Amino acid sequence: MAGAGLAGLRTASELRERGFTGQITLIGAETRPPYDRPPLSKKVLTDGVDPSLEADFGALDVDFRPGEAATGMDAETLATDHGKYPYDRLILATGAVPVALPGPGRQRFLRSYDDALALRAVFRAGLRLTIVGAGWIGAELATAAAAQGCEVTVVEAGPAPLAVAVGAPVGAQTSRWYAAAGVQLRTGVKVESVESAGSEQGLAVAGGGWIAADEIVTAVGVRPATGWLEGSGVWLENGVAVDAGLRASLPGVYAVGDCAAFESRRFGRRLRFEHWDVALHAPEVVAANVLGGDDFYDPVPYFWSEQFGRMVQYAGYHGDAEQLVWRGDPAGPRWAACWLAVGRLVAILTVDRPRDLLQGRRVIASASPVDVGRLTDPAVPVKDAVVA
Repeated sequence: MAGAGLAGLRTASELRERGFTGQITLIGAETRPPYDRPPLSKKVLTDGVDPSLEADFGALDVDFRPGEAATGMDAETLATDHGKYPYDRLILATGAVPVALPGPGRQRFLRSYDDALALRAVFRAGLRLTIVGAGWIGAELATAAAAQGCEVTVVEAGPAPLAVAVGAPVGAQTSRWYAAAGVQLRTGVKVESVESAGSEQGLAVAGGGWIAADEIVTAVGVRPATGWLEGSGVWLENGVAVDAGLRASLPGVYAVGDCAAFESRRFGRRLRFEHWDVALHAPEVVAANVLGGDDFYDPVPYFWSEQFGRMVQYAGYHGDAEQLVWRGDPAGPRWAACWLAVGRLVAILTVDRPRDLLQGRRVIASASPVDVGRLTDPAVPVKDAVVA
């Protein structure tokens, strides 16, 4: 297996639980054992919590090779910067890498455990911290930094926070959270480069502006870590293109986690998600199919974010939605946004309404038509909006 994050470890564990007795080699580019990523922007930054996963490689009979990066492959061999490994089955779980901004100035990222530790070490009261990107990670970073007394500015090229993730109408409802936390939010600002000017560093923005900062964190998204697969014969399309069974275009090759773009029967398109839930559950399908099964992966995607004292949860896929409706007042403390297509709920985002999320995910999975009037009434359980 190439990739030793949660998806790689879970696949190895699933194979053993399902009775596989062959050799398993788990190769990871980082020198650390596998760890969870969600805590990096939360408890690691605020409390220094260790996100390492319990991984007894001896008990699993797994040959773990940390600090070894995959560099290429063909139909029979995986190549790394340490050597070559012949394989009968190869599972690609190399995750994703952060997108960098142009310019020679120093920019930090939050993708790895080491990144989180480095940021935690520089956070201090009065630190001028500029975060580029008001997506999920940017919001969580701003939350943690503001709580530790940093002077936080968040710069976003789009019209609102989370505009790319959930659309501007929904994302705009979170703008007031930044102000309440003492975070300066600047939307519609395009960064041209990260620069250093003598002893000062900062951002050169469109129109000739300048934003000075002591530290800059770039949080404008990630891309699948698949560059090393160019020329390998593996079909790449926004990641490793796999079928509903997570099989890649080369026989005996599978992909799972952040790097895998899978065929969703539910939504009728190829999708790729960078969600912890995917890394947790997709390995069950890979393991079953490696052992001769014909399982398919077709979840109702799920994601959560803790930001500015709120639990934000999202389930579904709203890319083909025809209608957006509100459940409760988005200016209030607890509300939800619901997306519909052909009279059916296809996605839901909730703010401090966990029961709505749980029921909404089940309604999406059922593909049942819903009564919009009942769905938008926060006093009516989401499940009771289903039209019998």
